[in-house]
Amino acid sequence: MTVYAYAESTSCVQEGSLRFHLTRTSRAPARGSVTVEDVAADRPVLQARFDGPVWTLDVPGDWPSSLYRAVFTSEEDSSDGLSDVYFVVRAARPSSRVLLSIPFPTWQAYNRAGIPGESIYWTEEPTRAAKVSFTRPGGGPPPERWEEGMLRWLGPAGYDVDYCSGLDLHDGAELLAGYRLLVVNGHDEYWTAGMRDNVEAFVARGGNLAVFSGNTCWWQFRLEDDGRTMVCYRDAAMDPMATVEPGLTTVEWSSAPVNRPENTLTGVSFRRGAGTWGPYMRLMHEESYTVRFPEHWVFEGTGLGEGDKFGQGAIGYETDACDFVEVDGVPLATGRDGTPPSFVILATADLRHWHRYGQGGMATMGVFGLGAGTVFTASTVNWGNALHDPMVDRITRNVLDRLSEPVGGWQIVGGAGSLRALTVFGSRLYGVAPDGSLLVRDVSAQNLRWRHAGTAPGVVAMATPREATTAHPIGLYGLTADGRLVFGDQEDGWTTLAEAPAEPVGLGMVNGEFFAVNAEGLWKLRPETSDWVLAGPSGGAVSLTAMNGRLYIADAEGRIRTRPPVVGPAGWEDLCDAGGCTVLTAHAGLLIGTGPDRPLFWRTPLPDR
Repeated sequence: MTVYAYAESTSCVQEGSLRFHLTRTSRAPARGSVTVEDVAADRPVLQARFDGPVWTLDVPGDWPSSLYRAVFTSEEDSSDGLSDVYFVVRAARPSSRVLLSIPFPTWQAYNRAGIPGESIYWTEEPTRAAKVSFTRPGGGPPPERWEEGMLRWLGPAGYDVDYCSGLDLHDGAELLAGYRLLVVNGHDEYWTAGMRDNVEAFVARGGNLAVFSGNTCWWQFRLEDDGRTMVCYRDAAMDPMATVEPGLTTVEWSSAPVNRPENTLTGVSFRRGAGTWGPYMRLMHEESYTVRFPEHWVFEGTGLGEGDKFGQGAIGYETDACDFVEVDGVPLATGRDGTPPSFVILATADLRHWHRYGQGGMATMGVFGLGAGTVFTASTVNWGNALHDPMVDRITRNVLDRLSEPVGGWQIVGGAGSLRALTVFGSRLYGVAPDGSLLVRDVSAQNLRWRHAGTAPGVVAMATPREATTAHPIGLYGLTADGRLVFGDQEDGWTTLAEAPAEPVGLGMVNGEFFAVNAEGLWKLRPETSDWVLAGPSGGAVSLTAMNGRLYIADAEGRIRTRPPVVGPAGWEDLCDAGGCTVLTAHAGLLIGTGPDRPLFWRTPLPDR
């Protein structure tokens, strides 16, 4: 190149100004032409001339928020005398619910890779630099263009999104507050503590995060010189911060002394992921995901079934994964690696054979709740470049459509079936099948299998007390179709305790007291007489449960209603949609429900938003 250029920032707001610095290898002044292109739209937006060491771009207010590329061409040698600089134009005010981050820190980390003292690569080379500057040419996307596929897909697919630089997230609490969804795309490997803190807080407050990326948040780095210097020693023994503020040491996030696995943000980590490098990188195009939870909303409209393969080529050269075990053929995250217990594995790819080509491991696509928000991760760097695949396209749309809106309502946590009663005893969910079989599985968002646990003849409703009382030990209590209150014991079977209201449809326990509901009304059992007294109207209930001192019903109109457990005229307060559930139980702040040939769902008992 005969002209070299860099910008003073990786992003600029609409109607703002961005200065570019230009030099030449010769002593002649830098002069020539510049073309600015909208990378996402793949179109030029400006042609101008530069003359001298500085060129200033005044960004018009009508330029859409996007990733841009300024191409500087020397007039002395237009054949190869050019230099390009990438930058983001941020929206002056949010124009979308979706914000997409461009991984400039990762691009800069790889800038001049392998040149001693010029790059923090390669990882184990003793000549690597510990500090590199953004005030230098380069720092654009790698030749593989991991991010570009999604950027070019979004607009034609009907999605208008706002853009930011990854560095904007470092002090980005105010920026994030204007959006519902943050999208991380491609290869977003390097994060500061500020970036991570702000994104985690954003999701915990109710924002959502979609990670269409792999090797995500793997290295911690720091910023110096007003954000123009990237610091990453990759070695705690060399980093002076290790003895001053260990949590800011520039090592892998999951390594000592930081010990903050990225799993808590993304649900997964490259620690258990896979990598294939150099001449073996092409092997990634041979791999596919296997569906493990086809009923989940992520796969809606795909027609994929359990065990089906999809997304060949979407598995990139680096993937992320969580530690998991197989339980009756279903993957279940163990949490031993820092993955949150709410993480649900949607699809897996077994890449352990990659140990011959770089790093053997897995890829685990999943979703989980973080505070009031939701995180989805594709766990691969090449997802966006496989969007020509109809399955990858539809899954991406499902994620963007759902997470760009407030997330609430019922979530599928199991496959379809028919149960006529549910309750939770300890950490186990019990159900009664139409043939009277008693079934059990763990309380989990993963689609675990039901196991046979005995029989529950005639039982149509169940409840379990939160704590034992002198009159009622903890265990399974039920109402039978022929009007009996029964207690279930694994050794002695079911014992009749008292008569019950005729044709009951629901049972709940509050503070050791029984409530039942049928078409005639809500009933309370008087423990001193074993008689049932009418406590109030039924509210049209088809099911009943209780939690935290309140009663909940699903009614015949498909609504969830609630009231206090008192005898008197208290009405049923409308709460939310019942999601087709006609059988309810409750546990740990969640309503759990199902219906005839319906999946198993859960949700928080909060009003619809």
